[in-house]
Amino acid sequence: MKRSNPEYRLAALAWRKSSYSDGTGSNCLEVADAPAPHTVPVRDSKFPDGPRLTFPGAVWQTFLAGLKQP
Repeated sequence: MKRSNPEYRLAALAWRKSSYSDGTGSNCLEVADAPAPHTVPVRDSKFPDGPRLTFPGAVWQTFLAGLKQP
């Protein structure tokens, strides 16, 4: 059975935690390389089967730049 549900495709991605994650179960996001170009899937590492969000690549880059501001 072929699944075309976008949520199913997001579940099948190879997710990775931030390099800043300390492995203690604290708050951490995971990201994956999206099947759609210019899209960044994000999920909560504590609830990997929970909701997943996708952001346009430009929005994600703006978010990351804001985190780096002093």
